[in-house]
Amino acid sequence: MAQQPIAMEQIKQILQLHSDGISIHEITRRMNVSRNTVRKYLSHFNDAKDTLSDLELADRAYDNDLPELEAERLRQLTAHFNAAGAELSKTGVTRQLLWQEYLAHHPDGYSYSRYCYHLSRYFKNRDLSMHLEYQVADMIMIDFAGKKQCYVDQDTGEQITCEVFVAVMPYSGLIFCLAVPSQQTADFVHCINSMLKFYGGVSVTIVCDNLKTAVIRADRYEPRFTDICEQLSEHYHTTFTATRPYSPRDKAMVERAVNIVYTHIYAPLRHQVFTGIEALNTAIQQQLILLNDKPYKNTPYSRRWFFEQQERSSLKPLPPEPFTTKKVVWLTIQRNYHVQLSETHHYYSVPYQYVGKKVKVMYDREVVEVYLDGNRIAVHSRRGHNKAYTTLAEHMPPHHQKMQQIKGFNRDDLLAQAARLGAHVVQAATLMLENSIYMEQNYKACFGMLMLHKKYTAQRLDAACARALQGTRINYTMIKNILERGLDKQTQLPLTNPSIPPHDNIRGKESYQ
Repeated sequence: MAQQPIAMEQIKQILQLHSDGISIHEITRRMNVSRNTVRKYLSHFNDAKDTLSDLELADRAYDNDLPELEAERLRQLTAHFNAAGAELSKTGVTRQLLWQEYLAHHPDGYSYSRYCYHLSRYFKNRDLSMHLEYQVADMIMIDFAGKKQCYVDQDTGEQITCEVFVAVMPYSGLIFCLAVPSQQTADFVHCINSMLKFYGGVSVTIVCDNLKTAVIRADRYEPRFTDICEQLSEHYHTTFTATRPYSPRDKAMVERAVNIVYTHIYAPLRHQVFTGIEALNTAIQQQLILLNDKPYKNTPYSRRWFFEQQERSSLKPLPPEPFTTKKVVWLTIQRNYHVQLSETHHYYSVPYQYVGKKVKVMYDREVVEVYLDGNRIAVHSRRGHNKAYTTLAEHMPPHHQKMQQIKGFNRDDLLAQAARLGAHVVQAATLMLENSIYMEQNYKACFGMLMLHKKYTAQRLDAACARALQGTRINYTMIKNILERGLDKQTQLPLTNPSIPPHDNIRGKESYQ
C-alpha cells in the first residue's frame, strides 16, 4: 500500500529541527513518524533555499514533478465521466466495462482502482444536498409508508395487511399517521379529510409523491393531477404539488417522518395483536400523542408546542363540511342553455353565453357544479331523480327573463306593483284581473298595462287609469289608447246621466203588467 503523505505543518517542523542540527533519530522520536519518512522529505529539500513558498514546499514534498500531466489526466477522466457516468444505470453496464472503454481512448490512463476511486468522488461531488428553510403553514408533506401494518380478522383469523398514511408539517415537525385498507381513491380521500381535521386547518399546498391516486402523469415541471386532487383543492382552497420523479429529497421531511413512525409507532406496537383496523388506529393515535409531545433533543419544546405556538393560527380555516367524492362528467351545453345528467335525466341551467361549450360537471348527492376552463360558471342544489328542469333566472337571456317574469306572476305580485304606481292603477288592475273566471288569463294584459309607466311615467298612467275607470269596462288597449292620444292630460268632467226626451215609441209601465 502506498505511504500516506503527512501534513504540511509536520514537514515544516521536520525541516526546522533538521536546520537546528537535530539528528534524524531524535526527529523521529519527537515527531512520532518513521525514520524513512524523515529521510524521504529531507531528501526533497537538500538544495532548497531557506525561503520557499507553501506552493513550492508542497510541490517538493509531495513529489509534484509532473503537475500539468496529472491535471491533464484528470481533465480527460472528468470528461469521460460526464459522457459515460449516466451509462451505469443501464442494463448490463458495469464500472469494469466503462474503465475498459476509458482505456481504449486513453491507454496511459488510470488503473482500475484509481478509476473507481475518482468515479466515486465524481458521483459524491454531484450528489449535493441543500438545506431548506420552511415557512410557517406553507405546506404539508404526505406519503404512504413503505412498510405496512396488519391486523387479524376476527371471523377467519386471517392476518390482513394495510397501508399507513404519514403526513408532516415541515416547519413544526408535527406528524400525523393513519392506517387505511389501501391507497385507492376512497381511502386517499379519507386520509386527507382526517389529516386536515387533525391539524385543524389547511396549508397553502400539499406535497405528495407521484402515487397513482394523485398523479396521472408525472413530470418534473408540470405533473398532471387526478380529478380527485382537483376536487380536494377546490373544496379546501389549497393546491397539490408533486415531487420530481425519483427525487425523494424533494420530500425529505416526510421521508424522515416515516422513519420516525417506524421507531416510535411501529416498534412499540410490534408485539400487540389487533382485531380490526379501528383498534389498530386507536393504538397508533395513542403512540402519536406521545411522539408529538416528546421534546426535541436538548430542548424543552416538542413538535406540538411549535405547532400550537407558531403554526396553527396561520393555517387557513377548514370548510364547514369535510370533502365528499363527486362524480365528474364532460357535457356540451345544449341550445336551451342546460346540461343534462344522464343518470337522472334532470336538466340544470348555465349562463346562456356558453351555449355549445364543453364543460366539466361535478356532482354528488347535494350539489351540481359546472366548470369551464377551471372556472365555476354555475352551481345548483341537486334536485330529485326525475326528468325536470332547474333554471336560474340569471342564466337566461333578457327576453327569456321577461317571459319568465310574466309567466311567474300572480295576483298579489301584480297588485303590489300597481300600488307603487298609484291608487287608480290599483283599481284598474283589480278590474282587469277580475274580467275572467280564470284570473291567469288576464295576467299578461295586466302586466302589459303596468309596463306602460316606463314609456309614459307613473303619473300619466295613473291619470289614464282614472279616465278609463269612468267607463263601464277597462282593458289594456283602452289605457294604451288614452296615453297615445294624450287624453289623460285633458280635464276630466264628471259624467251625468242624460235625460231621454219623451216620444211615441216609449212604452209606459202599464205595458209590463
